[in-house]
Amino acid sequence: MANQKQSGLDIDLGNLCSKDAFDWAKTTFRNRENKAGAIALKVDGVFSNMLLFGNQRIGIGSDGIGTKIELTERTGIYNTLGYDLVAMVADDLATAGFEPTSISNIIDVDKLDREIINELMKGLAEACNFANMSITGGEIAELGNRINGWGDRMHFNWCSTAIGILPDNMEKPIDGSGVKPGQVVIALRSRGFRSNGYSLLRRTMQAAFGDNWHAERYNDEKTWGEALLTPSLIYCPLISKIIANNIIPQGAAHITGGGIADNFRRVLKTTNYGAVLNNLHEPLEVMQRVIEVGNIAPEDAYLYWNMGNGMLLIVEENEADKVLELADSGGYHARKAGYVTQSSEIRIECGAVQLKYDY
Repeated sequence: MANQKQSGLDIDLGNLCSKDAFDWAKTTFRNRENKAGAIALKVDGVFSNMLLFGNQRIGIGSDGIGTKIELTERTGIYNTLGYDLVAMVADDLATAGFEPTSISNIIDVDKLDREIINELMKGLAEACNFANMSITGGEIAELGNRINGWGDRMHFNWCSTAIGILPDNMEKPIDGSGVKPGQVVIALRSRGFRSNGYSLLRRTMQAAFGDNWHAERYNDEKTWGEALLTPSLIYCPLISKIIANNIIPQGAAHITGGGIADNFRRVLKTTNYGAVLNNLHEPLEVMQRVIEVGNIAPEDAYLYWNMGNGMLLIVEENEADKVLELADSGGYHARKAGYVTQSSEIRIECGAVQLKYDY
C-alpha cells in the first residue's frame, strides 16, 4: 500500500502482530472462583482488561509515547510529554468506562540526565493532577547504547501502565455490544496529533525542510518542532463526568494509531454495524499545513492521524445534547459528528473529503 511506504509503517502488519499477541494472551485468561484477580474475558477492540478483586472491578492498560519523543530531543522541551503518556493509557481505560486512578511508568535511558528526568516527571505530575490520577510506581533503567535518538543529550523511551475502577453505576465495561443504528456519534476535538503518526510526520518534515526541520518557523510564535510537540488533551475526566451523570456510552473509540476508521471499527465490529461521519471536526490548521507541505492524500492523512478528532462516543439520541453540555462545561469541544448505520461501512464526509471503509 502507498500509505504504508510513505509512513515507513505497515498498519495491517501491526494489526496482525497485535492479534497474535492477543491470541497468546487469551490462553492465560481464566475465571478462578474465590481467587482475587480473576480475569474477565476481553472483547476485541477494548484495550483494557478487567481484574476482579471482590466487588471491585479494576481495569488495566499499557502504552508508550513512541517517536514523538524525538520532538523533545529536537526542541529541548521535556515538560509536556507527560500529557501524552497519561493520555495514551488513561484515555484507553476511559473508552471502556474505567475511571483511571493511578499510573506506573518506566523510563529507559542511554545515560542519566537529572535535569531532563526532572522535567519529564514534572510534566507527568501535572498531567496526572489534571486526570485525577496518582503516580504509584516507576523505574529508571540505564541501557547504554541499546537506546539512541537525536542530538547529544539523554535519549530515552517512556512507557506506562495505568489502572482504573469501573464506576458502581455500570454493570460491565463499555464493549460496543449495545451499539444500534440511529445512535449518535459525538466527536471530541483534539488539539494536535496526540502521540501517533509521528513516523510519517518526521519523514514529511525531513523531506520538506531537511535535517533541522524542527527549527523552521511554523509562524511568528513557534517553530515546526514546537507546533508538532503540542501535548495531548486528556479526555478521561470528561468521560468520568458523563458516566457520573448516568449516561453510559454504548461505544467509545480513542483515535490513536490507525486513524478514525481503524479505531472506530473496533467498536462497531462487535455488532457489525457502520456509521456515517458527516460532521466531524475540521482538521486542525497544523494538520492542513502538514498535508500541504507533504502533498499527502486525504486517505493517508485520515489513516494515520486523528484529523482533529481525538475521541468518538456513541450515545442514545436523547442523551446527545446533555453530553455536549457536559463537554462544554468542562472546556472540551464536542459536536454531533454522525450516526450509526445498519451497513457495516464507515463513511467519512468532511468537505471535499469523501472516504469509505468496509470491514
